[in-house]
Amino acid sequence: MPDLSPAPAGLFKDDHQTLRCVWCRATPEYQRYHDTEWGFPVHDDTRLFEKICLEGFQAGLSWLTILNKREGFRQAFEGFDIDRVAALGEADIARLLLNPGIVRHRGKIASTLNNARRAQALRDEFGSLAAYFWRFEPPAGSRPETITSLSLQGLTTSAESVALSKDLKKRGWSFVGPTTMYAFMQAMGLVNDHLEGCHARPQALARRAALG
Repeated sequence: MPDLSPAPAGLFKDDHQTLRCVWCRATPEYQRYHDTEWGFPVHDDTRLFEKICLEGFQAGLSWLTILNKREGFRQAFEGFDIDRVAALGEADIARLLLNPGIVRHRGKIASTLNNARRAQALRDEFGSLAAYFWRFEPPAGSRPETITSLSLQGLTTSAESVALSKDLKKRGWSFVGPTTMYAFMQAMGLVNDHLEGCHARPQALARRAALG
């Protein structure tokens, strides 16, 4: 017999009674992203670069808009290969501004090229983007004791996202404000903001624990 009790605040049940964070309810693709990517730890530099760039493009827009265009972004930006994006120039910006498969914002496109060059410098200094970004993982004691819709209410930045934003800006990165960096930290698993009761939360926690 199906469980007819209401889902806890901030969660929803699908037809199979699986609980998920309510923000991904809109489409099956959004739910797949929630189930397999968001909050799961990332150490691959290409994926990290893609995530930080797409979070910059998302500023002022919904994440679903960006997710729906992700394949277009990947095609436009050389699969987010850092070295290939860093080699693009003004002619490529003009070309990309005509590409309907992406968000056609000159500042954000130019920022992606700039940030690729800054990413090369980070990689040279730290060995990888992963080695740099994971330095900003917050200590467990600084996080809410229980991740609920109430404990996350109004939580759009953190001390770590502010520090990360400040350091990246010093290094010449753009579109990396504290709110954007907190969203990046959520997306790449530096924090696990799946709510208690969400079926993906323990999976993301287990993936992080397995990395040591």
